[in-house]
Amino acid sequence: MPAFQQPPLPYAMDALKGYISEEQMSYHYEKHHASYFTKLNKILEDDPLSEESLEDVVIASSGGTFNNAAQAWNHAFFWNCMTPSASQGPSGPLADLIDRDFRDFDSFKRQFSAAATTLFGAGWAWLAIDPTGKLSILPLGNADTPLKHNQTPLLTLDVWEHAYYVDYRNERPKFVDGFWDVTNWDFVAERLAGAVA
Repeated sequence: MPAFQQPPLPYAMDALKGYISEEQMSYHYEKHHASYFTKLNKILEDDPLSEESLEDVVIASSGGTFNNAAQAWNHAFFWNCMTPSASQGPSGPLADLIDRDFRDFDSFKRQFSAAATTLFGAGWAWLAIDPTGKLSILPLGNADTPLKHNQTPLLTLDVWEHAYYVDYRNERPKFVDGFWDVTNWDFVAERLAGAVA
């Protein structure tokens, strides 16, 4: 059995239709995401790193190992950042921190959307929390992740073209805007609670 296995989607393949079509989701999850696991398992065959957690491999590795491990991890995280039963926005301690570090929720949304829209080339827009408890928005290229910057990821949006091209072609801003309709704030709040526990 391969050391690392692609986790199942947390919802049906067509659950986010209206934002992401079943065709787009199938292409992204079953082709792109799956390929990172396949390549990673091949790279780490008979390597002691294959005994570590995927997150630990991301933190410890570089080069091709990092690229495939991080993309495998980033995508698994990304699927959980969306839900077909999204709430209107954050609440509780998460909302308080967003207000403290970004002035208010609307300002945070504008800043995150701008980071996701203007990131050059391929990459990810992240909301992360650092060891001091401060939130920040990180637009990171290619497979980069807050895990490599001593920060805990709370939310991400994949802005590689393969994430949206079937449905949106070259209209990344439209894809970014729609993300707020499916954001899984419960997942983000759980991540925050784990980070500050």
